[in-house]
Amino acid sequence: MSVAILAPGSRARRFSNRLGQVLITLFGLLLLTFFIGRVMPVDPVLAIVGPDADQSTYQQVYQQLGFDKSLLTQFGIYFNNLLHGDLGNALLTGKPVTDDILRVFPATLELATMAIIVGAGLGIPLGVLAAARRNSLSDYVVRIISLAGYSTPIFWVGMMGLLLFYAWLGWVGGAGRLDMGLEGLVPRRTGLFTIDALLAGNAQVFWNAINHLVLPASLLGFHSLAYISRMTRSFMLAQLSQEFIITARVKGLTERQVIWNHAFRNILVQLLTVVALAYGSLLEGAVLIETVFSWPGFGSYLTGSLLLGDMNAVMGCVLLVGVIFVMLNLLSDMLYQLFDPRTKS
Repeated sequence: MSVAILAPGSRARRFSNRLGQVLITLFGLLLLTFFIGRVMPVDPVLAIVGPDADQSTYQQVYQQLGFDKSLLTQFGIYFNNLLHGDLGNALLTGKPVTDDILRVFPATLELATMAIIVGAGLGIPLGVLAAARRNSLSDYVVRIISLAGYSTPIFWVGMMGLLLFYAWLGWVGGAGRLDMGLEGLVPRRTGLFTIDALLAGNAQVFWNAINHLVLPASLLGFHSLAYISRMTRSFMLAQLSQEFIITARVKGLTERQVIWNHAFRNILVQLLTVVALAYGSLLEGAVLIETVFSWPGFGSYLTGSLLLGDMNAVMGCVLLVGVIFVMLNLLSDMLYQLFDPRTKS
């Protein structure tokens, strides 16, 4: 069986087509978010001047923000500024949106990365175990865990976790990313407190950051574990019913070899997409855990901006979320070719 190799010209066309699709998707996302934001029943001018401001002050700020222009004109101005790298200033902080995002996003990145390690590291083996022992006690336990992860409100789990492991047992740190006495002891380089502490050689700050991170990341990872384990079980059941699995067993291979070397290898490509999407969802959807644990991250910033009607901040956050999902999809495509050479043809 021969495998066709793409010529350099074909690769260039494929890359340009993919890039065009990405840019069109991001533009459509921006356009839709902008117009939805402008019709929201929230007045950002009042958030700036306050409800007691007189009409002249209100009109002055209204014109300064450009709200007296048509929606198309407003979007054109915003898009032109965006092309020059200007996301505008946030009403919530008065600082450039880019600076705000660079300040809050590392906190969510650190939390989501640890959560996906927990979710995928436990969810995939549990899903494989449930499929390999279908309708056994192990399968029922994994399915109950998945159901609990789906149905239990994450904010309730967070509060119960704080009450049990922090207030009663004292095993983990409380709210926030560090104890108050340790804040500012390590220079900010990446914004990831664990990495910054390692770079500074400060073991005390590192372990304190881990102590604060482990509970919210584990609870958030439990939520993604439910999804990942369920999808892994479903993929594995589909593979274990195939004829090549029967052939492998007839050849005398051990059950471990059949499951991991044959069935599991065939679902790696599907699992890559599942884990990538779960990771993207954690990066932009961790707001409830961030609220419960007073975690100064991206989700809390986006929610506060939405409630205030701060469209500059919202648009910047939406653009970042879109770029994250696009990049994760591109990464999945690259890994597809690594694990499944058939996709190169």
